[in-house]
Amino acid sequence: MQLVVARIGRAHGIKGEVTVEVRTDEPELRLGPGAVLLTDPASAGPLTIESGRVHSGRLLLRFEGVRDRTAAEALRNTVLIAEVDPTELPEEEDEYYDHQLIDLDVVLADGTEIGVITEISHLPSQDLFIVERPDGTELMIPFVGEIVTEIDLEEQRAVIDPPPGLIDDRAEIVSSRDDGVPSEGEGEESA
Repeated sequence: MQLVVARIGRAHGIKGEVTVEVRTDEPELRLGPGAVLLTDPASAGPLTIESGRVHSGRLLLRFEGVRDRTAAEALRNTVLIAEVDPTELPEEEDEYYDHQLIDLDVVLADGTEIGVITEISHLPSQDLFIVERPDGTELMIPFVGEIVTEIDLEEQRAVIDPPPGLIDDRAEIVSSRDDGVPSEGEGEESA
């Protein structure tokens, strides 16, 4: 199975190094020296990582056979792809690869079916499950512990405990004005 692990940015310096936009939670495993990566476009690779280092908070890589700025710049915007054993699991217990989550049934704790995960959207603040409902509409469910309470790979399901309004339009609106007691400044006349 193939996983996108990075995208090559601009050339850095004159000796063939490039900046990379990391797209994996395991860069030390996927982007280490000696790693052979497939590319998109395929004509740019495969590429073998010769060395890597962090400079000013950015990962810089050098590939075998890429020795100057011109060759490095020619790789700009190339997507790096790792070949991964589909049975391989992330190192952390509560982490999952996207392919493990795609097609999981999404259910409430009582077993009510909500839909099926069709995509994982990786945003800077959090990841989202894109869930297709039986009627064909889509929901976005934040992949956070307060909402996604259980991932059961054996049963192929994700159990959620959504807040009101997330999966339906029956949001509970709570306001201090609903109790009939005037709030400060309410009902007073100004001079």
